[in-house]
Amino acid sequence: MSEKTLIPFKGTPEQEAQLKEVIAKHHDQPGGLMPTLQEAQGIYGYLPIEVQTMIADGLGISLAEVFGVSTFYSQFSLTPKGKHKISVCLGTACYVKGSDKILEAVEQKLGIKSGECTADGLFSIDSCRCVGACGLAPVMLVDEDVYGKLKPEQVAKILDGYSE
Repeated sequence: MSEKTLIPFKGTPEQEAQLKEVIAKHHDQPGGLMPTLQEAQGIYGYLPIEVQTMIADGLGISLAEVFGVSTFYSQFSLTPKGKHKISVCLGTACYVKGSDKILEAVEQKLGIKSGECTADGLFSIDSCRCVGACGLAPVMLVDEDVYGKLKPEQVAKILDGYSE
């Protein structure tokens, strides 16, 4: 992640109290790390190192184990997500029709790369393998809104509609 897109951790005392309750609930449960991570991500929206450290300390396991599980499963994110989540399909049908150029246009417009979040927390970008809308290729999602048959020059105008 580039230096300008690093967003400092902003956990609240309320979130920390919730996390401590979750840790206590799963502390003595065999396999308790997975549900703890799932609930922690529900609380914070992602799993920053600060949260992983609290989980490791609370469950009495190594930070390496927590990090290993957090990075192994695709359901977990180590980076914050923006208010508006952008996903560009890179599945075969979309890729053949130029979705890589759509992703480049999004990255250029926002000044971040896939997997990152803008410094203001407004947008985050991810790519995916298929959204099941192959007939609309290439496809981009912004939150739950689907944009199909896109051309790179349309991206800026679409994203400007979410900037307010």
